[in-house]
Amino acid sequence: MVAAIAAFTLMSCRSAPAPADAGAWQMPYLIHAGTVIDGAGGVGSNQGILVEGGKIAWIGAWDEAVRIHPGARVLDASDGTVMPGLTDAHAHVAGLGDALATVSLVGTRSYEEVIDRIATQAARMEPGEWVFGRGWDQNDWQQQEFPTAAALDARVPDNPVWVSRIDGHAGLANTAAMRAAGITAATKDPDGGRILRDSAGNPTGVFIDSAEDLINNVVKSTSLSERKRRLAAALKAIAAHGLTGVHDAGVNEDTITLYKQLADEGALPIRVYAMLSDDAKLIDRWFSSGPLIGYRDLLTVRAVKMYADGALGSRGAALLGPYSDDPGNDGLMRASIEHLRDVSSRARKAGFQVGTHAIGDRAVRNALEAYEEAGVDASDRFRIEHLQVMALEDLPRLVRMKVIASMQPTHATSDMPWAEQRIGPKRILGAYLWRTILDAGGPLAFGSDFPVEEVNPWHGVHAAVTRQDQSGHPPGGWYPKERVSVTEALQGFSSGAAYAAFEEARRGRIAPGLDADLTITAQNPASIDAGKLYEAEVLYTVVAGRVVHSSGEEVP
Repeated sequence: MVAAIAAFTLMSCRSAPAPADAGAWQMPYLIHAGTVIDGAGGVGSNQGILVEGGKIAWIGAWDEAVRIHPGARVLDASDGTVMPGLTDAHAHVAGLGDALATVSLVGTRSYEEVIDRIATQAARMEPGEWVFGRGWDQNDWQQQEFPTAAALDARVPDNPVWVSRIDGHAGLANTAAMRAAGITAATKDPDGGRILRDSAGNPTGVFIDSAEDLINNVVKSTSLSERKRRLAAALKAIAAHGLTGVHDAGVNEDTITLYKQLADEGALPIRVYAMLSDDAKLIDRWFSSGPLIGYRDLLTVRAVKMYADGALGSRGAALLGPYSDDPGNDGLMRASIEHLRDVSSRARKAGFQVGTHAIGDRAVRNALEAYEEAGVDASDRFRIEHLQVMALEDLPRLVRMKVIASMQPTHATSDMPWAEQRIGPKRILGAYLWRTILDAGGPLAFGSDFPVEEVNPWHGVHAAVTRQDQSGHPPGGWYPKERVSVTEALQGFSSGAAYAAFEEARRGRIAPGLDADLTITAQNPASIDAGKLYEAEVLYTVVAGRVVHSSGEEVP
């Protein structure tokens, strides 16, 4: 099969046209699928799928396909499985591009290891150059305490250092970086943020949520050309994992411009559903002009991303009561309920959807109250992003308004070693409620929140189905009643994501007339050991009939 794959890719992809000139893609071709999972509950074997004009034109038995379309080009996936194209319903594409270009601190098991990686990078740089990184998580260390600048200063005194926590809701600066930003003991905590301090009131180097802007605002921004290069690198990595689309949760005008440029150049490999950052000038402009739907058939801008609170790992998620492991701290509200209601009301009138980052139960409740007061109903398809902890009495309201639960399964398996310690044995029963929400009739869309988690959607499918880490712990799964089936997990990444973007009439299933957005894997995820789902091998990623990734051949 590998030889056939390579041959097809060479034939059909070297001269791949820009989306604006799709004429070369009007010639039909057949996919020979060993298994087809259609996304609507149907599974077929030895099937043929006719792709024409970027659409699925026909599907049926392979023998019939060959008889009806003799001489058609063939993509041989006869040993593989074809399924609706997977979409990540909550991610940060520019963040992934930045992560690919900075020091990775993911997987570090101690603060010493973090410092080692930073010092190695600094040794390659001139004094005074900024060192950036992302991915540390103190919850993975033996000493589960926030780091301080002192130890970092001893190894890297001459380069300003700014490295983000894995969730992006906290950052660590060394003294050189704080000096460059003018941070002193007299610097006040901003609204919605916190500067961690020692007993004398001096900043220790950790800045949480909106306090991160105290450093971010003095960091020299990368050039537009460099940002475009990073964006393109991220998009290529996304396609390589079988994702045909992504919901980019929080973009600015420059990023939208870069997406348009890439689309114009035929260099936007996947579909992007962009959510505007909650910036007053930005959303005012877009509310005045209206949504952008299907630019080059690849880019849509019709949503706004708001932040109600911070993250659970950095104790910034807003809770209805204090943290169980930090009495007196009930988290941070990053936006008032009045602001959430105002933007929601204006967005509805302008034809925009709203997705609100809400992780703690207080933030979730505030978001639901704001939506209700703004008159939100099922037709608006408003979303809550993450929805990690919810008071169970708020579930009926979520379901009544058909608010989409935009959730990330790997958050549960990443957080499970410490989540119950954070919020206690009672509140944990309202955490990561995939099965509960589905059974109650709530819409569910799955994503990863990359680069907070891995971009690979199969990690999310595995987490959703098993509630275990990749070592199989804990036996039987963590709060296993919230597990979902393989079919439901795949729907979360396909039809659920399509519904969350108003696109269910065009994609998320395999049927004649729908877009030919397909993910093709070597394994059948419905028949392999659930504990190995994260190992699924992507053979092809197909977007609008165009092969944008092949495991056997480089695709331009």
